[in-house]
Amino acid sequence: MWKLYAAALPANGWNWIAVWRRNYLAWKKVALASILGNLADPLIYLFGLGAGLGVMVGRVDGVSYIAFLSAGMVATSAMTASTFETIYATFARMRAQRTWEAILHTQVTIGDIVLGELAWAATKASLAGTGIGIVAAMLGYAEWPSLLYALPVVALTGLAFASLAMIVTALAPSYEYFIFYQTLVITPMLFLSGAVFPVDQLPGAFQHATRFLPLAHSIDVIRPIMLGNPLVNVGLHISALCFYAVVPFFLSTALLRRRLMP
Repeated sequence: MWKLYAAALPANGWNWIAVWRRNYLAWKKVALASILGNLADPLIYLFGLGAGLGVMVGRVDGVSYIAFLSAGMVATSAMTASTFETIYATFARMRAQRTWEAILHTQVTIGDIVLGELAWAATKASLAGTGIGIVAAMLGYAEWPSLLYALPVVALTGLAFASLAMIVTALAPSYEYFIFYQTLVITPMLFLSGAVFPVDQLPGAFQHATRFLPLAHSIDVIRPIMLGNPLVNVGLHISALCFYAVVPFFLSTALLRRRLMP
């Protein structure tokens, strides 16, 4: 049994690059529309809540509400970009387009494909997060050098959420099932992780629950970087994001092996 699962793991440390490159070449044709689509929701939150609600809220944690919100939207954009890439585009390549079936006729394994897909989703998350960060910096809500420091965390955030979404992709029978993941997991996480208001304003039980949410760990690193505040428990937050990136990868690979190679 172990040999069967081992055969689905990455064959080496570089096969995944071919999968990443294939996705990149296909994406180049619609790059502008893709980038604008990934930026739309976070920008609506940033300007809608920041400019509208910010007038009533005033300052939060010593900064303007829109500055507080902008850091949360950088992490949120990484979450949504990688999640949607994985549950929709990756699922299409696996099921409808049957791209994975063609790739598996080469020396590339399921593990290589999954790793390449996750790396590509993390790349799109980095683009989306950087885009929101640039807007925030242009408006004076973040320092330009902070974007460089935050970029590795944005990429890791994208990798973690892509890895989690890959489990959903491995289990979902059709596209219709993804709406449950969006409405029951992604949307509540947005409001419980400190993206739009401080976590300490939540009831006690929810505050404890946020400790297990990957978005909360991402925000707790990105926000201090962008606002120029000291980092607290950075090792814990990075370790949590690495956990959410690594463990679901192996789980999704096992599930996909059962689905595609019964």
